[in-house]
Amino acid sequence: MAQTLRRGPLAALNLSAINRVHDDRPHTKENTFAAVTFVFAVIAIVCAFFPSAHMLGAWTGLAGVFTGLTGQMISSTTVERFVLVISLGASAVGLFISMAHGGLW
Repeated sequence: MAQTLRRGPLAALNLSAINRVHDDRPHTKENTFAAVTFVFAVIAIVCAFFPSAHMLGAWTGLAGVFTGLTGQMISSTTVERFVLVISLGASAVGLFISMAHGGLW
C-alpha cells in the first residue's frame, strides 16, 4: 500500500515539481511574464507610498496590468496564475494610488 507510506513532514513540499506541467516542457515565456509582472507590482506599490514618485508608480502599474493580463492569457500552470493574479492586483492598486497622487504626467 504505497498510499500509506510516510516519508517525513516535508515530503509533501516538493519544490522541484511545483511548476511542472504534465507535458514536461519548460515554460520560460509564461514564467517571464509572471516575474516581470511581479517586479512591476513591487515598484508600483513602493512608489505609491511616495506622492512625488507618482509618474514612475503610475507607468509601472500600468505596465504591470498589461503584462499581467497578457500573462494570464498564456499561462499554463496554477503557480503562474497565482503569481499573476496577485501581482496584477498589486499593480492595479499601485496604479490607482499613483493616479490619485497626480497621474501619468
